[in-house]
Amino acid sequence: MTALITRDELKAAIDAKTVTVVDALGGEYYAKQHLPGAVPLVLADVDARAATVLPDRGAAIVTYCSNPACPNSGQVADRLTALGYSDVRKYREGIEDWADAGLPLEQD
Repeated sequence: MTALITRDELKAAIDAKTVTVVDALGGEYYAKQHLPGAVPLVLADVDARAATVLPDRGAAIVTYCSNPACPNSGQVADRLTALGYSDVRKYREGIEDWADAGLPLEQD
């Protein structure tokens, strides 16, 4: 089971630039809005793209989805862990919580 990260912990890590954030929704959802600095990486693309869009396998990575009920972030986190990424966490709440808190989002 993937460890969870809270909004405050994630915000601090983003501000400190000590984490790579992965948007597990991808596509039009990513283009519409995503967390600051996030890279799109959906489950179907993890095996083929992880090594090109993520730092080394020991780097801190946080996956997120729309809300806690969305399975995408957990699935991507689990697959990254299976591929040998050792510090993968899942944002507990998701982008809806981030936006509701008034925190900044980016658009493509």
